[in-house]
Amino acid sequence: MSERPVTPLLDKIDTPADLRTLKPEQLAQLADELRAEMVSAVSVTGGHLGAGLGVVELTTAIHYVFNTPDDKLIWDVGHQAYPHKILTGRRDRIRTLRQAGGLSGFTQRAESEYDPFGAAHSSTSISAAIGFAVANKLAGKPGKGIAVIGDGSMSAGMAYEAMNNAEIAGNRLVVILNDNDMSIAPPVGGLSAYLARMVSSGPFLGLREVLKRFANRLPRPLADAARKTDEFARGMTMGGTLFEELGFYYVGPIDGHNLDHLIPVLENVRDAAQGPILIHVVTKKGHGYAPAEAAADKLHAVQKFDVLTGGQIKPEPGPPSYTGVFAKALVAEAERDPTICAITAAMPTGTGLDKFQQAFPDRIFDVGIAEQHAVTFAAGLAAQGMRPFCAIYSTFLQRAYDQVVHDVAIQNLPVRFAIDRAGLVGADGSTHAGSFDITYLATLPNMVVMAAADEAELVHMVHTAALYDAGPIALRYPRGNGVGVALPETPEQLEIGKGRIVRSGKKVAILSLGTRLEEALKAADRLDAQGLSATVADLRFAKPLDEALIRKLCTSHEVVVTVEEGAVGGLGAHVLTLASDEGLTDAGLKIRTLRLPDIFQAHDKPEKQYAEAGLDADGIVDAVLKALRHNSVGVIGGARA
Repeated sequence: MSERPVTPLLDKIDTPADLRTLKPEQLAQLADELRAEMVSAVSVTGGHLGAGLGVVELTTAIHYVFNTPDDKLIWDVGHQAYPHKILTGRRDRIRTLRQAGGLSGFTQRAESEYDPFGAAHSSTSISAAIGFAVANKLAGKPGKGIAVIGDGSMSAGMAYEAMNNAEIAGNRLVVILNDNDMSIAPPVGGLSAYLARMVSSGPFLGLREVLKRFANRLPRPLADAARKTDEFARGMTMGGTLFEELGFYYVGPIDGHNLDHLIPVLENVRDAAQGPILIHVVTKKGHGYAPAEAAADKLHAVQKFDVLTGGQIKPEPGPPSYTGVFAKALVAEAERDPTICAITAAMPTGTGLDKFQQAFPDRIFDVGIAEQHAVTFAAGLAAQGMRPFCAIYSTFLQRAYDQVVHDVAIQNLPVRFAIDRAGLVGADGSTHAGSFDITYLATLPNMVVMAAADEAELVHMVHTAALYDAGPIALRYPRGNGVGVALPETPEQLEIGKGRIVRSGKKVAILSLGTRLEEALKAADRLDAQGLSATVADLRFAKPLDEALIRKLCTSHEVVVTVEEGAVGGLGAHVLTLASDEGLTDAGLKIRTLRLPDIFQAHDKPEKQYAEAGLDADGIVDAVLKALRHNSVGVIGGARA
């Protein structure tokens, strides 16, 4: 930690309108102060660091040149938008990032007029910017749509679908490709900056438009030759043929940290009569902060840290993370079975598959930000006799739902879905919460859905999935550390669709799915203390249900409560359907379902989020007591009254 930096220029900036009063020669100092303020803030809150450091100059230049918020600036993913938040009236709250009641770690429409489109998943910015641009065009209003998209996000098909449709926006669309890995272009310098300024200028763009129209009137052989000559000339000097084929005027590459290069190009693009235009900007993730520049991951995401050294304040060591337990268990399975392979969609570290990669580099496939492809690729592997584990965060698997249905479930292919970040995720908020996977998977025929109650159960479920060849199977587990149980030396193959009784009682039955089991046991202790004997069952499976166990508990207890870390339509709905179909409620049985509330919960600490949802021991006890005070069958909606 350190004292706040001295920022005399930044202190004068509340909105981009204030920024535009500065002289061009003052912008470099402002960028330095903005970077120092961001580092200072994130050192207190934790969060995403490297990406924001890389776009400080770009952020400054965009707000200086364009008329935001009338020009709609859309940051793809949004985790690089901290400097943007500081410049758009939110500096006084920047040290509340990702805290309860504080600023979101991503862009959010409700937070500011300068966040016209919320984003925390990748590759949506160009589509949204086209929408804004065309809406303004149809309404006769001024204003451009400006999409800033990183090259990682360009690995998703949606970005190319949008670019293929970009011509409808004309010169109202500007796409800025933030190439922060230098994976597309060679290093840039003065010559490329000069060329970028030249080809983005009005006379050059106008000349190219005239020549294009002229070429279209030539006989076809001459027209084709003219186009090839133009492409060759541009390819020799600056590249970008792919983007031109998609209908863009390509400008770049230019140095994204050199304001003397950025400002003239952005001004040319702002005033251009032709379009749409794509500007290729080369930046360095972590730029300007030595510890980030030296780190392998450029300090992409950090805990609280010391500004001088970059040293992060690590939490006290505890049980292993669920992600780590999954990774170790999968490596062990792959050592026994050469047909096991792993697939990730640009998240090898986040899913723990970097460990698998070290052990089996030929059997892991990182497909980039392309979850749809990942799932169908896994289906192809499974159809040819491999045993693929498709490890994707719950919130990201949503983007491949049609592939899960059409390419996996209907064909009954044995793809294994390892669903990380299931349930609530704390500081990342609603965009990253794994709220819906039980609902959207357990509704599918042929699908098996498991949820681990603890880290030992996760080991058993990885083993079970590895051996299961009868169709698709999913195992879900949360973000964070386990509960501290001993890991099994030898994993157990679980019987599909069979739960377990963890604690026996007579009056109340608590049916738990997933890691709420610990809270269910605490609730049972409190109920016992009030003379309400409680059974606790770990169902293990949301699909298929252990119907025999549920039937037994429903016919031998007065109150049955289901508990799950998922939205409405999941375990509770399936149990209610079973009870209704078999008439189990006719004898006065009281069934209550506890699940996540029907809202998008804001970011906070996970334990507070679950308490607000009524999914802690207090919430379970409250549900039982309310059920006993009422004679009718009912549902408790999830949030505590």
